[in-house]
Amino acid sequence: MIVDVPECPDEVCVTCSDVATPATVLRLLDDDMAVVRAGADDEQEVSVALVTAEVGDTVLTHAGEAIAVLPGGAG
Repeated sequence: MIVDVPECPDEVCVTCSDVATPATVLRLLDDDMAVVRAGADDEQEVSVALVTAEVGDTVLTHAGEAIAVLPGGAG
Protein backbone atom coordinates (compact mmCIF):
# COMPACT_ATOMS: atom_id res chain seq x y z
CA MET A 1 0.00 0.00 0.00
CA ILE A 2 1.33 3.43 -0.95
CA VAL A 3 0.50 6.32 1.39
CA ASP A 4 0.72 9.86 0.05
CA VAL A 5 2.24 11.97 2.83
CA PRO A 6 1.98 15.74 2.27
CA GLU A 7 5.10 17.80 2.72
CA CYS A 8 5.11 20.38 5.50
CA PRO A 9 5.68 23.94 4.26
CA ASP A 10 7.29 25.04 7.54
CA GLU A 11 10.20 23.78 9.59
CA VAL A 12 7.79 22.08 12.01
CA CYS A 13 4.38 20.79 10.96
CA VAL A 14 1.62 21.98 13.33
CA THR A 15 -0.29 18.75 12.70
CA CYS A 16 2.65 16.52 13.59
CA SER A 17 3.99 18.56 16.49
CA ASP A 18 2.67 18.83 20.03
CA VAL A 19 2.33 22.62 19.85
CA ALA A 20 -0.84 24.43 20.93
CA THR A 21 -1.13 28.14 20.22
CA PRO A 22 -3.17 30.56 22.35
CA ALA A 23 -5.69 32.59 20.37
CA THR A 24 -8.47 35.06 21.22
CA VAL A 25 -11.98 34.30 20.00
CA LEU A 26 -13.16 37.24 17.84
CA ARG A 27 -16.41 35.85 16.42
CA LEU A 28 -18.44 32.69 16.76
CA LEU A 29 -19.69 31.23 13.47
CA ASP A 30 -22.19 28.55 12.52
CA ASP A 31 -21.30 24.85 12.60
CA ASP A 32 -19.08 25.06 15.73
CA MET A 33 -16.53 27.34 14.06
CA ALA A 34 -14.95 30.60 15.25
CA VAL A 35 -12.65 33.32 13.97
CA VAL A 36 -9.67 33.71 16.30
CA ARG A 37 -6.59 35.93 16.46
CA ALA A 38 -3.38 34.08 17.25
CA GLY A 39 -1.01 36.98 16.64
CA ALA A 40 -1.03 40.66 15.79
CA ASP A 41 -2.46 40.13 12.29
CA ASP A 42 -3.04 36.38 12.26
CA GLU A 43 -6.81 35.76 12.07
CA GLN A 44 -7.94 32.26 11.25
CA GLU A 45 -11.01 30.08 11.36
CA VAL A 46 -10.91 27.15 13.80
CA SER A 47 -13.33 24.57 15.10
CA VAL A 48 -14.69 25.10 18.62
CA ALA A 49 -16.64 21.83 18.64
CA LEU A 50 -14.61 20.40 21.55
CA VAL A 51 -14.88 23.43 23.87
CA THR A 52 -17.43 25.91 25.16
CA ALA A 53 -15.95 29.23 24.10
CA GLU A 54 -17.32 32.75 24.01
CA VAL A 55 -16.15 35.92 22.26
CA GLY A 56 -13.14 37.26 24.18
CA ASP A 57 -12.04 33.87 25.53
CA THR A 58 -8.49 32.68 25.00
CA VAL A 59 -8.39 29.18 23.58
CA LEU A 60 -5.52 26.84 22.86
CA THR A 61 -5.58 25.76 19.22
CA HIS A 62 -3.88 22.84 17.54
CA ALA A 63 -4.23 21.90 13.88
CA GLY A 64 -7.31 24.08 13.37
CA GLU A 65 -9.10 22.87 16.50
CA ALA A 66 -9.66 24.69 19.80
CA ILE A 67 -8.69 22.10 22.42
CA ALA A 68 -9.03 24.12 25.67
CA VAL A 69 -10.33 27.41 27.03
CA LEU A 70 -7.82 29.19 29.27
CA PRO A 71 -9.03 30.71 32.54
CA GLY A 72 -9.53 34.45 32.76
CA GLY A 73 -11.40 35.03 29.50
CA ALA A 74 -14.89 36.37 28.88
CA GLY A 75 -16.64 33.10 29.67
